[in-house]
Amino acid sequence: MLKRCYIFAAGEYYGELPLIPPDSLIIAADGGYARLLKADVEPDLIVGDFDSLGFVPETDKVLKFRSEKDDTDTGIAVGEGLRRGCGEFYIYGGTGGRLDHTLANIQCLASLSQSGRRGILFGDGYAITAVTDGSITFDESHSGYISVFAHGERAYGIYEKGLKYSLYDATLSNTVPTGVSNEFTGITSEISVKRGTLIILYQLPS
Repeated sequence: MLKRCYIFAAGEYYGELPLIPPDSLIIAADGGYARLLKADVEPDLIVGDFDSLGFVPETDKVLKFRSEKDDTDTGIAVGEGLRRGCGEFYIYGGTGGRLDHTLANIQCLASLSQSGRRGILFGDGYAITAVTDGSITFDESHSGYISVFAHGERAYGIYEKGLKYSLYDATLSNTVPTGVSNEFTGITSEISVKRGTLIILYQLPS
């Protein structure tokens, strides 16, 4: 099993924090540290320029960066997780607030997917992930909507099985939202792509 990395960013939170399995790497990205303090969760690492947190924690777990940098605090956290051997990334507090940061976090998902890892970004009752030249399966517990978008100009050889609307060897582009607003049907479903990267947004089981 791939090592798991849980990242807590400075965006919006919806409800309680998740149960974090033992041996997972926990990283606070700047203001996400305040949310962990509130929940009495001790991170393994705290990264960022600390503009949103407002202070630099006094601990040897801190990696401080200049505010003039070419990456977001969440992107830095992802990079640190990769350096520590993680292959699965669960990102909380990475949506809401500034839309540009949400889009940057979706780019992180695509980058992880293209390097053979998997990332999931959690929002208000939904999650976002990415798949590159591969597939993802959802069990029968899922309900509600699911949308699929091409990341990049086009994605080829797309199959959607077990959903309300099926696709068979389809091509999606990044200018036409053909894959928006599909629905789970209460059975196991699968989305696959032969060539390219897909961004997949879906409702979480209630």
